[in-house]
Amino acid sequence: MIKKFIYLSHAAYCKVQNAVSFVKEVLRILVDGGILIEKEYEIRMVLACLLARGHALIEGVPGVAKTYTAKSIARLLDLNFKRVQMTPDLLPTDIIGFYIYDQKSGEFRLRKGPIFTNILLVDEVNRASPRTQSALLEAMQERQVTIEGTTYMLEEPFVVLATQNPIEMEGVFPLPEAQVDRFLVKLTTGYPTHSGFVKLLKSIREIESAIESLKPVITKKQLLEEMERINEVRVDDSVLDYIASIVEETRSHPAVRLGGSPRAGIAILRLSKAWAYMEGRDYVSPDDVKAVAKPALVHRIILRPEYEMQQVSSSRVVEDVLAKVKVPAP
Repeated sequence: MIKKFIYLSHAAYCKVQNAVSFVKEVLRILVDGGILIEKEYEIRMVLACLLARGHALIEGVPGVAKTYTAKSIARLLDLNFKRVQMTPDLLPTDIIGFYIYDQKSGEFRLRKGPIFTNILLVDEVNRASPRTQSALLEAMQERQVTIEGTTYMLEEPFVVLATQNPIEMEGVFPLPEAQVDRFLVKLTTGYPTHSGFVKLLKSIREIESAIESLKPVITKKQLLEEMERINEVRVDDSVLDYIASIVEETRSHPAVRLGGSPRAGIAILRLSKAWAYMEGRDYVSPDDVKAVAKPALVHRIILRPEYEMQQVSSSRVVEDVLAKVKVPAP
C-alpha cells in the first residue's frame, strides 16, 4: 500500500534551502512513497532539465505515467501546469492565444493560450501539423511568443514537456530537426518490471488520490533562486575539453550521418552543471558529464540508413563514444 506523508506547510518552506534538499523531498514523496513506481531516473532528469532552463521530449507508449510525472512535479514545485492534446486540426492560435473583440468595451483583448504557464505538457506532439509544431519554436528558444505583431514574454520558469508515441506511424508528422534540437533532453520511458507492475495494481486508488493531494515542497521564488545558483557551478577546462571531445567524436562515428552540433555541447554543459548541483557539489566532474550525455545527445544524432537497417541506435552510438573518449584525470 502507498505510504502516508506529512507534507511541508508554508511555514516549513524554509527547510528546503537548496537543490539537494528539495530534490530529495520530491524523490521521497514520489518514489519512496510509491506514487511514481520505478520512475526515479525520469524524475531526476526532468528536475535537472528544469534547473537548466531546458525542455524535455519524453518518448513512450501510452499508459506509462508520462502525464502523471509532469503533473506531480508541477504540484510539488508550486508551478502552474497546463496540458495540450495535439491533433492534426489544432491551430497555432490554440496554443499561443489570439485577440478577441470585446463588444462591451469596443476593444480587442488578448485571450492567452495554454502556453502561458510554467510547465506545459504537449501530449503527442508529433500528431500536430508542422505549422502548429512551429508555434512552439519561438517559445522554447526565446521564452516569448508573438501574437498579431506584439511580443509577450513568458513567465519563468517555462518548461515544455512533450510526449510522443514511438509506435504510431499513421496520422503523425515527424518533428523537424530544428524542433527536436530545441529539446535539452530526450527521455525514453518504458513498462515497469513485473514486481513494479504488481505494486502499481495493488495501490492504484491510493496513487490517484495522492497525486491530487500533493502540496508544494518549495516556492516558485525559491526555485528561481536555485536556478540562478546553477550558474555558480564551476567547470574545469579539462571537463570542457571532455565535453567538446564527446560531441566531436559523434561526428566521426561510422554509423552517424550527422553528429552533435555546438548546441549539443552546450546542452551537456548546462545539464551536467544542474546534475552536479543536485548532487550537492559546486563543480562538474566527468561522471556528471557521463550521466547526462546520452539524454542530451540521442535525439541530435542522425544515423546512416544502412546502420539503421542493422538496428544500430543512437543510444548505442553514444555508448561507443563515451567508451572511446578519454576521461580527464581528477
